[in-house]
Parts: sequence; structure tokens; C-alpha cells
Amino acid sequence: MRIALTVALIAIALCGCSLLQPRPAPPEAQRPAFTIFYTAWVKPDEKIATVKIRLSENPEWVNWMRFYIDPARHSGLLSSGQLSMQGNEALWTPPDEDAWLQYDVQLESQRSNGRYDGYMTDDWALFRADDLVPPVRTDFKDGTQSKAKLEINVPQSWSVVTRYPQYTSGRFKVDDDDRLIDRPTGWLLMGEIGTRRETIGGTKVTVSAPVDQGIKRMDMIAFLRWTLPTMQELFPEFPERLLIVSADDPMWRGALSAPNSLYLHADRPMISGNGTSTMIHELVHVAMSASSGPKADWIVEGLAEYYSLEVLHRSGTLSTERYEAAHRALAEWGAEAESLDVDRSHGPITAKAVGRLRAIDAEIREQSGGERSLDDVVRGLATMDGDITREAFDALVESVFH
Repeated sequence: MRIALTVALIAIALCGCSLLQPRPAPPEAQRPAFTIFYTAWVKPDEKIATVKIRLSENPEWVNWMRFYIDPARHSGLLSSGQLSMQGNEALWTPPDEDAWLQYDVQLESQRSNGRYDGYMTDDWALFRADDLVPPVRTDFKDGTQSKAKLEINVPQSWSVVTRYPQYTSGRFKVDDDDRLIDRPTGWLLMGEIGTRRETIGGTKVTVSAPVDQGIKRMDMIAFLRWTLPTMQELFPEFPERLLIVSADDPMWRGALSAPNSLYLHADRPMISGNGTSTMIHELVHVAMSASSGPKADWIVEGLAEYYSLEVLHRSGTLSTERYEAAHRALAEWGAEAESLDVDRSHGPITAKAVGRLRAIDAEIREQSGGERSLDDVVRGLATMDGDITREAFDALVESVFH
């Protein structure tokens, strides 16, 4: 197969929520900071949370914060200072003292098939931390930075797990290096839950699920002890903290990745009968932390499926015979797809993408005398800013030949 190789510059993209244009600033350790306190009161009987955002330690350095509001989910906005609505945008100009903004947010989220990717019962709640705080853009004084903490208040018998480290006070440290304004992200689980923790390589792993749902937390830990070291070799910058949450119906019967975390439905096996692994697929998404540009979703989804098989095979979890059988099955399924040039990759399109990526890997190995592989490409993609594009992918494929 002949690979189209194109030299391209990669546009640096905003990460979608809370980034500003970069400004010259002293090293981070020397930059003065203001603090953002996020406090949420979770109310299972109403299926909402009341969220208060408070600025402390030099709030006068913040000129304004612009929140992108979903009228179907957010209500009851109150604040000190000035607050104005412009369509679905709430523009908050905080005062120099006692700066706070408060609102209610609906936390349940139902997909088109009727299943939920955010759900609350009297006993537990599972949703993304992103749902607590809407996307925000901020203007603040040059040369400063933010520090953020998250406090979640729940019924007395409940526990809370997040992807963040926790202070002795019970608050969570929200610190994302790729954001100028730290905003909570990743999966959250709270309620009457069971949790198992293990350190595997350089990663602190937490596996958590509601009690009495038959979820095998220790099986997941054992599976990760076998496979995660291979993932860490493939992705040297694999997250230092990983949260895996699970629940049964009516949650969506699949898996969904988020920053440093993933959700896996209770009925999903760690390895399917065809030799693929939904969990490893989503872990590749966690490791790459990448979204796709136009017509490039086959690259992102194809790499996740391709490397799910690679990790299972390289770790010895999957024999060579079953590994090859899995590739043959994917090739047969992928024959149903006419093209990879689609907006969203799924099913036979992703299967076809795996075959394309395997062929690219074989050509790289052949032309480099076995010294380079698709691994070099995927590591490059995992450390890039912005969306993955076909041009970026082609440029990295070309670069491994030089």
C-alpha cells in the first residue's frame, strides 16, 4: 500500500473551554495566584446540584468570567458584582471582595437511546465533573495564574471519588497543566460505593462502583496489573492518576473516556469474545487525550482499537493466534465500509481503520529496517496540542522515516 505523506503545520487549538491567548509570564512557580473555590451541594431528591464559585486571594485580578450556559440544565443564577446574560452566555464581572457566583444544575443526562451518561438515585450518583461547571473563558491580570479547589457536599452516608488528589480537609485539588483556569473535569462517582485502589507502575489507580451491583472491582485491578505496564511503556506520559467507574442499568451500555478517567458499564467484559477490549480501547483514549479534526475520527478511533489489540498481545494477555484471529475478524467487518472519510467513525469504519493502520505500521517497519513503527507516530500524536488531523497524522508518519 502506498501511504500519502503530506508535510503540514499543526494549528494550535484552544482546548474548548477555559483557555486564553498566551501571554508572556514568569515561570509558574513565581507567578502570583488567585484561588477559585468550587463548592457543590448534591441533592439526590431533586437530581440537581447547587454550585457556588467563589474567588479568594486577590479576586481583583479577575476582570471577567464568561460562562456558556445550557438553559435546559442551568437555572437560578445569582452573584455578587455584575452579572449579565447575552444569549446563552453569562458574563460575570466579580467585585474586588466577596466575589461569588451561584446556580443550580441538572445532573442527569439521557442519550438518544434512552440510556444515561449522568444519573442519580437515592443511593448513588454518577456523572462528569464537567457537568458541575459550564465551559468558561476568563480575562485576568497578566502574569498571574489560578489555583482551584473542589468541595462536594453529599448526604451523610455517601462517599465521593474523583480523579483528583484530596486534601486532609476533604477538598480536592483541581490542577490541570493545560489550562490557565482550572475547571473540574473527568468522571465523578458518589454515594454508597465500593472502591479499590492500587499503584501500578507510576499510576495510582482507583476502581469504584455502587455497592450490590455485582461489579468485580478486584478483577479489574488484576487485569490492569497485567496490562497497564505495557500501556505505560507505549505512552511514557500516561497519567499519574486513573479513575475507573462502573454502574449497571440504566447507565449507557458502553464505555466513555474523560480526562484521567473512564466509565465502563457493568455488563461490559474486560476482553470480548472476539479478542478486543473495551477497557483498553478507552484507556488509549485516556492516554492520548485527543479529539479528532474534520474527517479524522477514523484515526483517533482506529488507533484506540488497534492499540487495544497491541497492548493485549504485547502483555501476553492475548496469544498470537487469537491476536491474528481478531485482526482477521476486523478485516472482514471493515470490508463493509466503503470509506474512512466520514465525520464519525464507528463499527465497520473503525474496523477498516485498524487494517489501514496495521498496513502503515508494516511499511514503517520495513522502510526503517525495524527501527521505527507506528508507536513513534502515536506517541507524537499523544503529546500534541489541538485536534488530530489527517495532515498532522501524515506529517508524523513522514517524520519517522527521517
